[in-house]
Amino acid sequence: MPALRDKPPVDQRVPTMADRPQGKPLIAILGPTAMGKTALAIHLAREFEGEIVSADSRQIYRGMDIGTAKPSPEERRLVPHHLIDIVEPDQNFTLAQYQEAAYCAIEDILARDKVPFLVGGSGLYVKAVLEGFAIPAVAPRSELRTQLLAEAELSGPARLHARLAQVDPRAAAKIDMHNVRRVVRALEVYHATGRPISEWQERRPPSYRLLKIGLTMERRQLYQRIDERVERMLSQGLIDEVRRLFEQGYNWELPAMSGLGYKQLGAYLRGEVDLSTAVRSIKAETRRFVRQQYKWFRLDDPSIVWFDVAQDTYPAIRERVAEFLQRDRVRWET
Repeated sequence: MPALRDKPPVDQRVPTMADRPQGKPLIAILGPTAMGKTALAIHLAREFEGEIVSADSRQIYRGMDIGTAKPSPEERRLVPHHLIDIVEPDQNFTLAQYQEAAYCAIEDILARDKVPFLVGGSGLYVKAVLEGFAIPAVAPRSELRTQLLAEAELSGPARLHARLAQVDPRAAAKIDMHNVRRVVRALEVYHATGRPISEWQERRPPSYRLLKIGLTMERRQLYQRIDERVERMLSQGLIDEVRRLFEQGYNWELPAMSGLGYKQLGAYLRGEVDLSTAVRSIKAETRRFVRQQYKWFRLDDPSIVWFDVAQDTYPAIRERVAEFLQRDRVRWET
C-alpha cells in the first residue's frame, strides 16, 4: 500500500452547489489545540465507517510532523486521512486551494458511502468549508508580500494592522494584529483587486447537513496539558526536526517555519535565545493561540455541541453521532 503522502489530495474540479449531495452528512470536530480531536476522530471514524479530512493549516506540510502533532503512520493506517502531507514547506498553499481540496475530498468520501469527519483547529480552514467562503483567487504577490513583512518587522505588527483598518475595518476587527500572515494576505487582496477581502468573503453555505462537535476543558487544565504536550514533543525530537528542515534548505522566513515551535526553536538554533527561553515562549504562544481559537469557536455558539474532555464524554459523543447518522441514513434511503 503506498504511503498516504503519495496519494494526490484531489484531482477534480471544485464541486458546485448543484453537485453537492443534498442533506448528506458532514461531521466537524472542532476546538482548541491539545484537546484530543485527532484521537476522538479516529475512534468515531473506525466505529462509523468514516474518513478524516484535516483542517489544520500546518499539517499540510511534509516533514513537519512532531511540531504539528500530525497523526502517526499507525493512526493513518487505522483510518484514511486527507489533506495531510500535500505540499513542501516552501510551497504556497492558499485558503482557496484548501477549500477546493476539502470539498473534493468530502465528495469523494460521500461517493463511497463513507462518513466525512472534518477535524482541526485552524478556524479559517474550518469556516471556509462549513460556511462556504467565496474566496478571491488572488495569487501571492511576492514583491508586495516581502515589502509588507519587512514593514511589520521594522515598525511592528500594530502599524501594519492599522493600515488594514484604514482600507478594510471589518477584516481588521476579525484578524488578530499578531497574525501578520493574515494581515498581509488581506492587504494583498485589497491591492490586487481594489476591493476589501471582507467583501470577497461572502458566505455560500454548502448543503450538507452538519453536526459540529466542540471539545473544551477548563482553561487552567488546558494550559497544563499544553505544557505537557510541548515537553512531549521535545522528547520526541522536535529540535532535531526543526534543525533537519533548515539543513534541507527551508529558510526561517518561510510561512511554514513561523509555526508554533518552529519559530521559537529556530531562534534557539540560531543562538539568539537559550533553550529554556525558547520553550517558555512556545508554551506562552500556544496559550495565546488557544485564546484566539476560542474566538473562532465560541462556547456560546448554538450551532456547536460542546463536550468537556476532562470528563468521560466518549459515550455521549458517540450517542450524538449515532443519532445524527441514523437520521441521515433514513433520509438517504427514502
